[in-house]
Amino acid sequence: MNFPSVKPTKESKNKKLTDIYKFFGALLFILTIVWYATTLTHGISQPVLLIVATVFGGYMALNIGANDVANNVGPAVGSQAITILGAVIVAGVFEALGTFIAGGNVVGTIKSGIIDPSLIQNSSTFVWLMMAALLAGAIWLNLATAFGAPVSTTQSIVGGVMGSGIAAVGFNMVNWFEMGKIISSWITSPLLGGIISAVFLIIIKKTIIYKEDKRLAAKTMVPLLLSFMTWAFSTYIILKGLKKLIHLNFSIAAFIGLLIAIGVYFYTRSSIIKKADTLENTRAGINKLFNIPLIFSAALLSFAHGSNDAANAIGPLAGIYDTLAKGDVLSTANIPLWVMAVGAIGIVVGLSLYGPKLIKTVGSEITELDQIRAFCVAISAALTVIIASQLGLPVSSTHIAIGAVFGVGFLREYLMKNPLKDVQEEIEQHKINTEMEKLEEYKHALESLGKLKKVDPILVKSLMTKINEEKAIIINIHEGELELSKIEKKAIKAVKKHELVKRSALKMIIAAWLITVPVSALLSAMFYYMLRGILL
Repeated sequence: MNFPSVKPTKESKNKKLTDIYKFFGALLFILTIVWYATTLTHGISQPVLLIVATVFGGYMALNIGANDVANNVGPAVGSQAITILGAVIVAGVFEALGTFIAGGNVVGTIKSGIIDPSLIQNSSTFVWLMMAALLAGAIWLNLATAFGAPVSTTQSIVGGVMGSGIAAVGFNMVNWFEMGKIISSWITSPLLGGIISAVFLIIIKKTIIYKEDKRLAAKTMVPLLLSFMTWAFSTYIILKGLKKLIHLNFSIAAFIGLLIAIGVYFYTRSSIIKKADTLENTRAGINKLFNIPLIFSAALLSFAHGSNDAANAIGPLAGIYDTLAKGDVLSTANIPLWVMAVGAIGIVVGLSLYGPKLIKTVGSEITELDQIRAFCVAISAALTVIIASQLGLPVSSTHIAIGAVFGVGFLREYLMKNPLKDVQEEIEQHKINTEMEKLEEYKHALESLGKLKKVDPILVKSLMTKINEEKAIIINIHEGELELSKIEKKAIKAVKKHELVKRSALKMIIAAWLITVPVSALLSAMFYYMLRGILL
């Protein structure tokens, strides 16, 4: 039997070509760092190990850019405050700046103190251990990106270090107290992020969206909201993004952030008021006031991410280089400029080539985001880290951002599932106000007719009936006794069944989070034994 041939479509051909270009772009980066690593092997006892470790470190950096950076810019892209190309450029620049400027000169060789370096028998064991951890973390991130699941790069490398550490020494190698804190972050991070983003969305709805004159409300509230956002981000950047350049406690950081926020309030207030006067008195119009703040938030989050999470790639690589050069295992290692460049450039290349897929996932495939919702997600990301750090809670920036997106999505579902809550936003402002205006018109009409000597009693009765009907509608809405027709009741049921948060995305992301550490650990243990077997 002859089956009809299926010709590839133009779209599928273009996708294949794009995939090929991406592959060769990533390969070019890897070959470049391999070439450079070969120039650094003078005085290194095992030059091949340095070259292979550099490949693993570059591969890890590529996958950090492809997966983790999406959390910083996804909401801004999903709300259409910025294009994907613009987001990639902004994030790329600020990720690199964060790595080079605030990445620090010294890094811990064992991420998060998850294993005890003193138990490592010799320098070779340490090098194999860290190489296995890098490769395992990178491969897991690659798989997660392919499936469109945003996962924590920190947990990926922590799982890798744990797995190879157990393989090298045993279960007593692992600091299980630290592991318990990391596991607790799986719950605290998304919950805190979701709650805070939902609270801010409620505040904005109550103070702006539910108001009849949204523009007037926005003139008062938006400058205050932007100032609070400025305080949160300023404090966040000082505490987290610049901590390797200057160490300040929370009180000083918060005070500096407050001064900056006050300056921003007075600087932006007049321009926001002028801008609001040109907008429509609708939610869509008010949304436009949040475009620029979202772009700034994406830049600042990327800077903080580059200064912190680039260490997931350059930390192990710097540790391997230091160990091969000195022949001893140290708890900290100096970061050579070339190692920092591998991390920074690798993140930018990974983001440029493979980042858009996860940016779309975070920005539009979990729930629909507009500028106001994206603003709530962004401010939640900064504020959650501040609160958690003061409470001593370990949190994941990835889990916070994704939890915040789910938070605004589930809040929307809750409001949609309660018909009168939904009525309050749309009907109470429009229909009730309209009916009240009609009521006043009818009253004036009756007063005018009552002054006339010759009045048609049927017309007066008709008008009185209409007024009573309008009163009944208004009273019923306020008392929650709105009478609905069968069609309207069916529509309400359909709304109740409608899911504004994609359950498939929720299940996939939670599953990916739960298996990140175990899978990375198993892969790392396997790679450790393979490397040990090959090199012994």
